Amino acid sequence: MDSVQNLDSDILKLEEKVKAANLPSDLVEKVNTMLSIIKMSLKTGNSQISNFENIQNYINLICLLPFNSETKDTMDINFAREVLDKNHYGLTSVKNTILEYLSALILSMEKASSAEIRAPILCLVGLAGTGKTTLAYSIAEALGRNYERIPFGGMGDALALRGQSRSFADAEPGQIIKKLIHAKSKNSVILLDELDRVSDSARADIMGVLVELLDSEQNKAFSDHYVDYPFDLSHVLFVATANNTTNISTAVLDRMEIIQMPSYSDEEKTVIGKNYLMPKIIKQAGLVEGQIAIEESVWPLIIRPLGFDSGTRSLERTLETIARRTARLIVEGKLDKNGRMIVTNENIKQFIS
Repeated sequence: MDSVQNLDSDILKLEEKVKAANLPSDLVEKVNTMLSIIKMSLKTGNSQISNFENIQNYINLICLLPFNSETKDTMDINFAREVLDKNHYGLTSVKNTILEYLSALILSMEKASSAEIRAPILCLVGLAGTGKTTLAYSIAEALGRNYERIPFGGMGDALALRGQSRSFADAEPGQIIKKLIHAKSKNSVILLDELDRVSDSARADIMGVLVELLDSEQNKAFSDHYVDYPFDLSHVLFVATANNTTNISTAVLDRMEIIQMPSYSDEEKTVIGKNYLMPKIIKQAGLVEGQIAIEESVWPLIIRPLGFDSGTRSLERTLETIARRTARLIVEGKLDKNGRMIVTNENIKQFIS
């Protein structure tokens, strides 16, 4: 009897949750039918509802989907320029292209409803460490939208994007639905990171799903196998990245606008290291400003500890090593009388060897 009462109470809670969720009417009808079947089973004395937990998980999930939730866009191109300059040094041609893209997007949003906007999909192509991922985040920041990232590196099954049918044990929704729930807004910016690095065995299937995601005529009714109800993705702003386009299908490339990321010069890396990376790294290492200083003559050794690198990944790792080793010296009480460490040509091997 207690188990029946508990089940009855759980059903009531689900009904209340569905009413409060502001779901589409036909989806509400579908869910109410599920709950009606369970209530009918209870009345007939069948209290062992084997799939109730699955239905409960399903309803809890769809009530979290942002069918009607959007963030307000920041339509200020000057603010967008400030964001790009704050987060990225150099990359003038790339930033100009993004500002042109955002300008067209802002005009479209001013003249039409968001459902009618047909924005191109930007794909940032370049070697590791050239700033692709942070540029995608900057686009979200410039628009005032929530940001989510889906890593494609090593993805070996299209179901990771589209989800699995609830008829299977341990089924769950795909990454698209999960990211929308986490973003809590249907107009979020979703980064499709490293499209070229999916598993060879699943490439064709994953590229097929991507065509649907990126096509403005198809993504208005994207169907996740677990949710089993179309979700309008036309409000989502997709941004993609890749190291190269060789392994990306032609159908997917046709739906994207390619932006080629340039390599950084040594001079640019020095400025990035000093003004962008080092302040962040000092904070992450628990240091405070002034506890560590790097002499000007040392920077060429930091920029190229192992030879040429087109991006800033190795530079960032080198600076992180310097900061951590300085933190250790502080903890061990080995700093100079002024409580600071100066990295020089004489002691640099102590920090990067």
